[in-house]
Amino acid sequence: MNEELRWLSTRELAAGIAAQEISAREALSDHLERIDALNPAINAVVTRDDEAAMVRAHAADEAVAKGEEIGPLHGVPMTHKDTHDTAGMRTTWGSPIMADRVPDADALIVSRLKRAGVNTTGKTNVPEFAAGSHTFNPVFGTTVNPYDTSKSASGSSGGVGAVLAAGIQASGDGSDMGGSLRSPASFNNVVGFRPSNGRVPHTLPGNPFAWLAQSGFMARTVSDVALTMQATAGPQPGGPRSIDEPGSVFDLPEFALGSRSEPDLHGARVGFCPDLNGLLPVEGEVKEIVAGAANVLTSLGAQVTDTIPDLADADEVFNVRRALDFVHSWGPLLERHPDQIKDSVVWNIEMGLKLTGADVVSADRARARLHGEVERFFGDHDLLVLTTCQVLPFDATLEYPAEINGLALENYLDWMRSLCLISATGCPAISVPAGFSSSGLPVGVQFVAKPGADVSLLRMAHAFEAATQFHLRRPQLSASMP
Repeated sequence: MNEELRWLSTRELAAGIAAQEISAREALSDHLERIDALNPAINAVVTRDDEAAMVRAHAADEAVAKGEEIGPLHGVPMTHKDTHDTAGMRTTWGSPIMADRVPDADALIVSRLKRAGVNTTGKTNVPEFAAGSHTFNPVFGTTVNPYDTSKSASGSSGGVGAVLAAGIQASGDGSDMGGSLRSPASFNNVVGFRPSNGRVPHTLPGNPFAWLAQSGFMARTVSDVALTMQATAGPQPGGPRSIDEPGSVFDLPEFALGSRSEPDLHGARVGFCPDLNGLLPVEGEVKEIVAGAANVLTSLGAQVTDTIPDLADADEVFNVRRALDFVHSWGPLLERHPDQIKDSVVWNIEMGLKLTGADVVSADRARARLHGEVERFFGDHDLLVLTTCQVLPFDATLEYPAEINGLALENYLDWMRSLCLISATGCPAISVPAGFSSSGLPVGVQFVAKPGADVSLLRMAHAFEAATQFHLRRPQLSASMP
């Protein structure tokens, strides 16, 4: 394997292919060799399409040689999350019920990546029905953490997080309802970005008015997240909640290759509290590492205070909306296959089926109050900063942590409440590497901006990343492989 290719950013790889310094075939061969070498240890890539990918790589090189117009991700090999439909390639959602499902069309995010030039090579592992922030399922087994293969890679985009950390690829698509881009980013020392609703629109014929779950990206750098958003964001017919801005809004000078801009947050007003004033139980070492981010932000010129929004209504909003979305997505499958769905998914579907009209009205009123509180807070703040994950990467044999600091947790969602609460606000959020535990496990910090302020959020996260450089630390798993 080519050590230099392995750790190139997506920007660097795409630029090298466009300049004919690297061929798309070389990039693909190295990518597949890394899967061969590393995947047996982490179990992140679950479906492959090597032969067709090589045909596409040959075509990509021919297009460059002929001087044809190419996209910003031309020839870049990439696996996709196994919840995003890929035409002609199985998409299983980690469920035995869907183990042989092969869709006829691409999900919007995949079709836009392909339009930008991505060479689809396979799919990455997810929890069953993407439920829960630990990636295991009865079809493909458990994905583990490259920094410690006895630990969880989190989820539901855990397969994506693991392939990025291991050096298999530099960026990848995912989705986030209750933290499924941010949590694996924290566990794998990469970046995970949940955009505002409508950046990558929900479209017909699915659930076009959905808002709790969002498609987005993970990458080893904020700059690569911006590049993937540049290639995939923008309005879409049949997407009634589309944001009417093109992806080009993410094309900024500080994200460009060779940028010499110094990290600077002068003028930024930041509300900072790792545990939201005691609302969240947080492991001591995690809290200590995240607390250190305040000094970094201050050193960059930000005005940091402990003022935070009141998120007391967020639990009700998240729990009711998630339960309803589970009924919408998986209720019919539960009727047909009651014995082939894991208990936590059944629990969430049944929660939705038991909701009354009064419950839904109460949640709508709570959402209105929460929206008002978010508007109030961001009226005089640019950023909210808190913990991404409340725990360190945990034992991969567990389904989920049962307690934090001796406090028993009621269900499989409680340990990721720091993420669910933010999802309920509708705000864009990003997890950025913040440091490591004494045992060498990654910890992320979560940045949150007002709805629609995605570009501003990435700029602030980029400044923090540039100042800290935690993302450059790599796992021994990758470094020790031939």
